[in-house]
Amino acid sequence: MFSLRSAAAARSAMFRVPTGRFFSSSSVSLRAAATEYPKTFDKILIANRGEIACRVIRTAKKMGIQTVAVYSEADAMAQHVQMADEAVLVGPPPTSQSYLSIPNILSAIKKTGAQAVHPGYGFLSENFHFVEALDKAGVTFIGPSTKSMAMMGDKIESKRIALEAKVNTIPGFQGEVKDLNHALQIANDIGYPLMIKASAGGGGKGMRVVRNDQEVRDNFDLIKSESMASFGDDRLLIERFVDNPRHIEFQLIGDQLGNTVYLPERECSIQRRNQKVIEEAPSPHLDPATRKAMGEQAVALAKRVGYHSAGTVEFLVDQQRNFYFLEMNTRLQVEHPITELVTGYDLVEQMIRVAAGLPITMKQDDVKIHGHAFESRVYAEDPEKFLPSIGTLSYYVEPTTEGVMTPDLAGNDKTKGGLVRCDSGVEEGSEISIYYDPMICKACSWAPTREGAIQVMERALDAYVIKGVTHNIPLIRDVLAKKRFRDGKLSTGFLPEEYPEGFKGHKLEGQSLDQFVCVAAALQAMRVARQHTFSNYPSSYKWDPRPTHTFELEVTPAGKKGKDAKKLVTRTVQVRAAKDGKPGEFEVVVDAAAHPAKWTPVSVDWTPETPIVATKIANAPVAIVSQYSDPVALGFKLQHCGTVFDVKVQTPEQAKLSKFMKPKAEVDESLYLMAPMPGQVVSIDVKEGQKIAAGNPLAIVEAMKMQNVLRATRDVVVKKVLVKKGASVAADEVMIEFEPEKKA
Repeated sequence: MFSLRSAAAARSAMFRVPTGRFFSSSSVSLRAAATEYPKTFDKILIANRGEIACRVIRTAKKMGIQTVAVYSEADAMAQHVQMADEAVLVGPPPTSQSYLSIPNILSAIKKTGAQAVHPGYGFLSENFHFVEALDKAGVTFIGPSTKSMAMMGDKIESKRIALEAKVNTIPGFQGEVKDLNHALQIANDIGYPLMIKASAGGGGKGMRVVRNDQEVRDNFDLIKSESMASFGDDRLLIERFVDNPRHIEFQLIGDQLGNTVYLPERECSIQRRNQKVIEEAPSPHLDPATRKAMGEQAVALAKRVGYHSAGTVEFLVDQQRNFYFLEMNTRLQVEHPITELVTGYDLVEQMIRVAAGLPITMKQDDVKIHGHAFESRVYAEDPEKFLPSIGTLSYYVEPTTEGVMTPDLAGNDKTKGGLVRCDSGVEEGSEISIYYDPMICKACSWAPTREGAIQVMERALDAYVIKGVTHNIPLIRDVLAKKRFRDGKLSTGFLPEEYPEGFKGHKLEGQSLDQFVCVAAALQAMRVARQHTFSNYPSSYKWDPRPTHTFELEVTPAGKKGKDAKKLVTRTVQVRAAKDGKPGEFEVVVDAAAHPAKWTPVSVDWTPETPIVATKIANAPVAIVSQYSDPVALGFKLQHCGTVFDVKVQTPEQAKLSKFMKPKAEVDESLYLMAPMPGQVVSIDVKEGQKIAAGNPLAIVEAMKMQNVLRATRDVVVKKVLVKKGASVAADEVMIEFEPEKKA
């Protein structure tokens, strides 16, 4: 019924990107047939890590090019190291001493004889000093020229050039912000709201929206600090913040012969902390005329600076389709896979061709949009707090097209021919560390229509097994189900607007609740059946002779404390084996006293070897994919629509007696400031005995290149400071203790 790739298969399988393009009426096929590639390079070094390093290695191998990986001490066993033909250690875990160390990277190039370097994205990908060093060493940079990178990599300079190229731009200050007082002066000249951001930045780091003078004062030093930590450059720029905008970007590819084309746009409006979470191609907002105008302006900008290689011009677009230049990223973008899925072009292959002096393989008239694609950035983070998580991937299985597109799970008219693509650089046993970006994978879906691509993505996320770290699949899965998202009514404010009090997990209500109860009841029946057999294998099931089981199912959010741990629902269910049915086939009735005759046929496909539970409920068009997480006292954990719930299962007698059990006393967490994530203490801003008003900063913790200000949630008096500046802290480690509140 349902197939899922094993961890071993996940390690060996590779997504093959196309050498050409082939499309049928109902699907897209990314061809990777044996092809004679033109001569480019014998050996290239990938100056990066993780999924993008793996991605570049795959295309290089396809083109017959040998590859060199670089790695830090923390990445010695990483997947990109295993995939490459050679690997060179470039330093200890901190990026400044390894992946950002130009001397160490140059040493690796010299040691291995690599002829060219692909930078991926992030790290040194937009550092023109690195390109200058490569030029001096006679090594080809697989990217733009030093001149165009310097011009467009600097947001201040790029905006000036955009104005000269007659590209629509956002009102702002044309120059470098000198200091806080200068920033306040500029802010009052332009008017709020404003965006203050790193001139050399990208990826959402070193960026804040401010709406008044006080917010400028609160954030100015933080932004400069983040900018310096992430890019080695603390220059800032200020521009008007466009309220309720959409973030839409155009992929460019140009060669050294003067040919430049734009590919279909990507919409990247679903963001948190200015970092993208879900992207799609094409945008549901643009009409052909706007698409053409934006694409042509992007090409004009690239030609103005003699740009070649892959690059992206980003725009903010308002609800009336007015668009404004935001920045140009002079590198391959994180979300490039969805452009590949809707066009069939391998962008890494094109970059390598261009760097070798060859022409790109398409003209503007050749570029067409085929179907719709989504990318979900799967992060190791707490989706309710937007804070990173670290740990070991103790169980890890990625979804596949074959597993997700089985007839029972999908294959309807909208999803027929759909594809799943996972770009990752991890495997079972991989470490998600404090030192690097917390991205686990870029999960992508394709289908002939937007709605079909959403449904394929939902199936893929339901079948994606990740254990060992907290991840953001619950949030992504919930966003996909929102009517506003389905209708394409997006903006960069989508997440705060849809979750004004933060994301609290999937809401069990309506059809979702009915399905969950049926799945949980049938799964419990299967667990009971296993207790009455001498073997765990399906062929030797011995069914409980009793005709009917009665359970009380109490559902609570998994891992919640205090008021957040309150019961979501309690249901009494009866389950019996289906008459003349096979193992795994049941009939379920919910609230039997009220509905004595509403028995619903349910079939469950689940074995102890996999957490995947595929449940077919009568009259449901497709199977429901859930995940059996872990057994708990009197029940089990069940993941449904991405969110994990605790299911407490009791007999009627147990339920009656449990009401007399005294609840466990809870710790008063208001007396402590606890580290919300693992990280390093940047500063402690209070002293013992000091009175602090609600909202004032207590400390700053940096994790994965982002600085997080921890503020007092109420008026407090500091009793003890338990950590020092520079210390490493674990998640939930107590940093500061407060005096108890005095009772009136």
